[in-house]
Amino acid sequence: MAHQDKGHYADKHPGKSIDESISKKINSLADNGSLTCAAAHSIAKDHGISPLDIGVQTDLMEYRISKCQLGLFGYSPEKKRIDPDIKVSQTLKDALDRASIKRRISCSQCWEIGDTLKIKRLDMGSACEKMGTRIKPCQLGAF
Repeated sequence: MAHQDKGHYADKHPGKSIDESISKKINSLADNGSLTCAAAHSIAKDHGISPLDIGVQTDLMEYRISKCQLGLFGYSPEKKRIDPDIKVSQTLKDALDRASIKRRISCSQCWEIGDTLKIKRLDMGSACEKMGTRIKPCQLGAF
């Protein structure tokens, strides 16, 4: 959602309503109107629901998602947390090339590749940026 749409996240989900038990957990972990990506995934795991469901609940509460675990958004002051000097191994290049379609890969695929190759999530985001591979969709529905 674009910056000018800030504060209108619930509009993306007409007909959806806030789940009170999830909203309590989100409120307990949110800070200054935002919930970190890691906290959102933790809530999803604890409640046995998808990260996307937490993303929807966060939108309905008009909270932002911050500190993307791939480093793509939600940091200050730079917005992203990408290492432009990252060295991308041939093994990682090959894995990303196999998984991507037209230079596009999902967030969850990045996590899976990172877990398999024992690569930090922030490094996965940096590698994708360096290779010109777009990460979409986000597991939380942020993009």
